[in-house]
Amino acid sequence: MSTLPTRAHGARPSRLTRPLYAYAVFEEFVLLYPLYAILFDQTGLTVAQISSLFVIWSLTSMVASVPAGAWADVVPRRYLLAAAPLFAAAGFSLWLLLPGYWAFALGFVLWGAGGALSSGAFEALVYTELGHRGATDRYARVMGVARALGVAAVGASTLLAIPVMAHGGYAAVGAASVAACVLCALAALALPEHRGAPGGDEPGDEPVGYLATLREGLSEARASRRVRGAIVLVVVVTAFWGMLEEYVPLLADEAGVPTATIPFVVLVVWIFITLGGLLAGPASRLPVRVFAALLGLAAFAVAAGALLDGLPGWVLIGAGFGVCQSASVVADARLQERISGRSRATVTSLAGLGTDAFTGISYLLYAAVFALTGHALAFVLFAAPYLVVALVLGQSRGRSVPPTGPENTDRRTSKTRPAGHLPDQEGTR
Repeated sequence: MSTLPTRAHGARPSRLTRPLYAYAVFEEFVLLYPLYAILFDQTGLTVAQISSLFVIWSLTSMVASVPAGAWADVVPRRYLLAAAPLFAAAGFSLWLLLPGYWAFALGFVLWGAGGALSSGAFEALVYTELGHRGATDRYARVMGVARALGVAAVGASTLLAIPVMAHGGYAAVGAASVAACVLCALAALALPEHRGAPGGDEPGDEPVGYLATLREGLSEARASRRVRGAIVLVVVVTAFWGMLEEYVPLLADEAGVPTATIPFVVLVVWIFITLGGLLAGPASRLPVRVFAALLGLAAFAVAAGALLDGLPGWVLIGAGFGVCQSASVVADARLQERISGRSRATVTSLAGLGTDAFTGISYLLYAAVFALTGHALAFVLFAAPYLVVALVLGQSRGRSVPPTGPENTDRRTSKTRPAGHLPDQEGTR
């Protein structure tokens, strides 16, 4: 059974991409992002209490991601995507109206639950909708642009937060953040979604209950080595650089960059990450060994950049992160291509769960390594996994990483797969 609905080759991609890109922008255009830790501190919370809030946030997202992913395979995904930012908006409102530890904790629970609602649903909706248009080969490009717009929105909201905070305080910053969440929800409702009966991606599918959908997704991830490998690739490629990005300001501070100049360093890195998202489409069409070589060079770039002083170092780190951003999108595209059942969001949410868990563990490991070596050598160490991934990918027999062209359909199995791929390691096509 194919996971994609009947194709509509004449359907306009812009009907999908316009609200999709708006969603990506408003989801990250939250002026509270650079300021909520300061709000917690000014409310009187200790460092230990603030750290515990981040743990609550992470645990909520991890616990809810897979159940929410299964839900997204049963109900319309765009409704869950619309609800996700409203959960965040409720949390932000709670912080500002009733500032205090327990209000902050509940706000993080709401924010984490909202993130879980979109975990898996976002990617599954985009891939399925592109399949409706006969354009799954465009998935990496579309998602790359969405990721790039999200990074740009974070940068823009960070810059805008400074004057808004100066003139209106937390009330103005909070109101703007809630407004962005509401606009994000409206963008989600404008997304097209061509699905049949609840629980099935095809018009002819029989309805499937929640528990059956959850079991089917977990079973596919467990039974298919190709799907498991794609999930592992998503987790490893995404987790390490996403964690290291958070420490760029501290690395700059350790290198002696004046505090007033550190935002410039972050801006340089963000520019390259944005470019990495925009180039995800072309990167998805590279031969796998060329792509692996670029990922290996990215590891060296991040390591060398951390050891260098000045602009060349920040450019190297940014370039390395940009390649990693492209690799994250390409890995996601590879996963979407390999999912053959109807529990697409459930399987995708497993990758999100793994990424969150791996990132959390990486934070703890980074703290231990930093205590012994400092930020620069910690960056070198945590860039090394990308070299390992590059070596493993370099041994692959496939000619390209994700889908690269028009799909062929095997009439015996009715499963879609891209033209031009060599047989996988299981010996089946």
